[in-house]
Amino acid sequence: MVFVTSLDGKITKWCDPSDRAWSSKGDQDYFDRIWKENKLMVMGSNTYNADPLKPSSNRLLVVMTQNPSKYKSKEIQTQLEFSDETPEIIVARFKAINFKQMLIVGGARIATSFLKDQLIDELWLTIEPKIFGLGNNFVIAEKLDISLTLISCEKINEQGTMIAKYLVVKDKKSK
Repeated sequence: MVFVTSLDGKITKWCDPSDRAWSSKGDQDYFDRIWKENKLMVMGSNTYNADPLKPSSNRLLVVMTQNPSKYKSKEIQTQLEFSDETPEIIVARFKAINFKQMLIVGGARIATSFLKDQLIDELWLTIEPKIFGLGNNFVIAEKLDISLTLISCEKINEQGTMIAKYLVVKDKKSK
């Protein structure tokens, strides 16, 4: 899972759904790099609508939505698809065809659903030195109890933007 957040935990600045409007060039360059390096990305329709990523023949973007037929005209085979499948079905489908890595890149509802189902192995979080007060969190208001272990942390610019990577500690009883 990949997100950018302010120091007070916001992934949006007030009501603006686009993180590219406020995140640093360092974060944008980082996201562009991982976007180019990964073959499979998943996001929610609100994230897609706010800041549509361009399809590429090198990767598949899956947009989770309750109404995939609404986006039928935008689909591009092997590049851009819209799905109402559950997180578990999406993960199983791509594991079955040997995808090694799937990045969850947006949408608090999508992030929460993958986290609740214990389908996230790592959280890659860019922390921007900003405080917004108002904005959306990267998870929705749900009861979660997820422990993380720091893998790495890197300062990427003079302002103090940091990229922290965490391992998600899985609850062995649930899975």
